[in-house]
Amino acid sequence: MTDTMRGPVWFRVVAVALLVWGLAGCFACIQQFRLGAGAMGSPSAYDRALYDALPVWYNAVYAVAVGCGVLGAAALLGRSVLARPLFALSSLGVAVQFGWLFATTDILAVKGVGTAIFPAVILGIAIFGWWLAGYARRRRWIG
Repeated sequence: MTDTMRGPVWFRVVAVALLVWGLAGCFACIQQFRLGAGAMGSPSAYDRALYDALPVWYNAVYAVAVGCGVLGAAALLGRSVLARPLFALSSLGVAVQFGWLFATTDILAVKGVGTAIFPAVILGIAIFGWWLAGYARRRRWIG
């Protein structure tokens, strides 16, 4: 297999970075399942009430978002055509998760617009993974 078939070094480095990012997301997800509102430190009364009010499906969507992100990155590294649909599912999960949170709660009013910055970065990285998988497919680095 030539380097052209595997893709350039930068592509493999970015795929590894996406995998590490995804694994960090899985760790955060597991911590939230284990610790609830306390996953990010000492929760305020607002944080506890918000976490307690999350719908049952919320954590499942979180798990799908991070799980598909990890699998998408692994698929990139394994040169699989499944990378793109996995990153699409991850992006959709992130959009549903945070879209619901910001559209149906008062979190922005209570914590400020800055609260949306990290979720926007998370969504941007998921969409970037989806784009990168398409780019790699067009260049025959995957699939």
